[in-house]
Amino acid sequence: MSLHPLSRVHVLTRQTTRHLSSVTNNSLLETLRQQNEKDIQVLPEYKARSNLDNFLRLKAGIHDASSHPMKEIVPPTPPSGGYKHTLTQSQILTSLDSAMATFHLHVESRIASLCGQGFYTIGPCGEEMLSSVGFALDPRVDALALHYRHLSVSIVRQLRLSKELEEICLDRARGYCVSRLDPVTGGVHCAIGSARDPNIHDYGGGDYVVTSTLASQCPPAVGRGLAFPIADTILRGNKSDSPKQVSFVTIGDGSVHNAHFLSAFNLARHARFRRNKCPVVFGVSDNGISISYPTDGYADFLFSRTSSDPNSISKDRDGIPVFKANGCDMFDVYDKTLQAATYSRKNSAPSLILYQELVRRFGHAATDRQHAYLDADTIDRMADSDVVASGIVQAVEQSNALTYPQAYDRFREIGEMVKRSFNTAAEEPKISTREEMIEQTSQPMVQIPPLNSGLLQNYHPETIEAISTDKSKRPKRDVMRKHMTRVISETMTNNEKVVYIGEDVEHGGYYLVTDGLAKRFPGRVIDFPPDETTLLGSAMGFSQAGLLPIIEIPYSKYLDCGADIFYELAISNWLTNKQRPNGMIIRVQGFDKGVFGGNFHTHNMISHIPPGIDVLCYSNGQDYVRGFRNAIKQAENGRVVVFIDSTHLLNLRHLHDKDRGWESSFPPENEVMSFHDVRQFGNSGKHLLVTYGNGVVTALRARSMLVEQNLISSEEEVDIVDCPYISDVPDGLRNIMRRNQYSSVLFCDICKEGPGSNVLSSMVMALNKDRILPEKWSFIAAPRTYNPLGNTVTFLNENDIVGSFLDVAE
Repeated sequence: MSLHPLSRVHVLTRQTTRHLSSVTNNSLLETLRQQNEKDIQVLPEYKARSNLDNFLRLKAGIHDASSHPMKEIVPPTPPSGGYKHTLTQSQILTSLDSAMATFHLHVESRIASLCGQGFYTIGPCGEEMLSSVGFALDPRVDALALHYRHLSVSIVRQLRLSKELEEICLDRARGYCVSRLDPVTGGVHCAIGSARDPNIHDYGGGDYVVTSTLASQCPPAVGRGLAFPIADTILRGNKSDSPKQVSFVTIGDGSVHNAHFLSAFNLARHARFRRNKCPVVFGVSDNGISISYPTDGYADFLFSRTSSDPNSISKDRDGIPVFKANGCDMFDVYDKTLQAATYSRKNSAPSLILYQELVRRFGHAATDRQHAYLDADTIDRMADSDVVASGIVQAVEQSNALTYPQAYDRFREIGEMVKRSFNTAAEEPKISTREEMIEQTSQPMVQIPPLNSGLLQNYHPETIEAISTDKSKRPKRDVMRKHMTRVISETMTNNEKVVYIGEDVEHGGYYLVTDGLAKRFPGRVIDFPPDETTLLGSAMGFSQAGLLPIIEIPYSKYLDCGADIFYELAISNWLTNKQRPNGMIIRVQGFDKGVFGGNFHTHNMISHIPPGIDVLCYSNGQDYVRGFRNAIKQAENGRVVVFIDSTHLLNLRHLHDKDRGWESSFPPENEVMSFHDVRQFGNSGKHLLVTYGNGVVTALRARSMLVEQNLISSEEEVDIVDCPYISDVPDGLRNIMRRNQYSSVLFCDICKEGPGSNVLSSMVMALNKDRILPEKWSFIAAPRTYNPLGNTVTFLNENDIVGSFLDVAE
């Protein structure tokens, strides 16, 4: 049984001394505090803390020379109907602990910043009493993603998991001071959350780190809400003892304008309309201002017109019920949040709670120039709105949970604890090498033995695979698309965690890649509405809930529509110090050469390859199958793997005339192709073409043209290397280049030339840096323009390669 917070005072003091005893008054930050004392004393946050200290001292009956008169603090007025659920005395005291710690942490963050030792100053002041939200949700199974102003909720969550307050404060100080020992991010950012506890099987619950990208936490939160019931069915068989989870996510009222939130909110409402299970709770804190932009109660206006009555039995239930709480009243906050969470848990449906009557006490951050958009009286009035003091008065005078002397002692004790925490954190090591950052970017690559080189050497250059003259011995050969469907089916058969999600995928998708899979794997091939932001965000949630999603983006141009959330899922591993990877496979279709749909369906730019993403573009069905098997292993280990599929290749049968040269047999299951394997079409030539995807077919045809036009004597003079791994230089290519065999090398990129468009140019630079390029090398790509409907004139073609080859091979 844990000790009551007030009973823990002497215990905390001893433990604080033990953990922080190495930090003396001679610490670097303490010295800087003394040197900057005058500047610190004029900080509005410091003044506010002094005022609260004075108020509590007077209330505790302590009168001395430093005391000065204070205006009375009025506690929140209870709602007219009272509270349906009430906090216990222990919960009240823990909520106050969290609120006090949150306030002190912000004050010390401003002091540390002024002293050059703190690097994050966005503050939670004014919203500290939202702390009781932490008692309305189960910290062991429910998932939380908290807005940066909702630190107090996170503190309560951690206290409920038996973490000591001093440890929580030290960890948070580490975030402000970017200590390498920060358990949340490892010192790369200051983010709300906690280290993932390996001893808790949270089924995808726990705390999720939120980035600084506005409202980007919302699509994954809805994804978790959708995924929890699916994972429960697939992985646990809906056992009676399975936890019924809720996904909780908070934003500020400014974020209701952001597309991330609007997309997520719309998907949640759509799920309710279709009666799909989605137990997600949105929490919106409304303080009336978004940095300098007044929101003027728009959140209340917006949700009053999208809500429904949770008790209604009519079609109004298709909406999302909205609960409203006084955000300054810890009892109302707890009561209404618990009502919302209970509704969502019971009905597996979304709900929303609006925390109102909040006031942002200070500027958005240290750099916020409030005087530029607020008058002095308004700034002073906001700073004087002390919600922590109000909460203490409420706890003392309305609930008899503690006395003012106890509150005063606790406030000062927590203040000293936080101060010592910053002294410690400021002296801890920080990130010092680039190698640390590179290593943290993604989960380790699963090592796959190199594929038998004989399987990747083409001694029959006019076909992808040798064709036996004995028809009775020929294995069944098929086009690339058929092999893609088959390997996805193989994967879903072998791994029950795999789900396939996308737009129109249940009936086979735009290119029939998922044809028949929905019937074969009921409940695991799932259609989404046409919105890439929520599709990719939901994929994050599915992965976090223990599933292994394969996501289909119908056309490569559409990845632009979800680009920001794509970057979010890429950065997650780095931002969480490898604690919250998002293992998945993303299939991007509608790429490169084609006459259908114009530029919007034949996009040939790969603009989005952020760090931490593996990108592949295969030229043939056999290698796709082998590579997909490897990709699943990498995704299971937490890596994000993207397949770019060339439309022209999906149903391609013939390389020349009617030779069926691009059909191939399905490889046996033991054949797995690593990222670093490359395919060679010839290995004894003196010239080399390097390409990928549809560029391989184009290069093979260009090589034949060179022979036909008597520009080379035979195809053996020119080798072609197919490099499907395009987000890095594959080792196979490096090994070939190190042989110093080739007098010239031509890199043939099917993407557009120019910045931010193609991938081979970065390979060229890497190989040049390694000094393994021959003296003669060149680069050719598609022209830097857009692709017209019904025409292929703007794509890389055989004449482009022939002309560039002649230039470089002279």
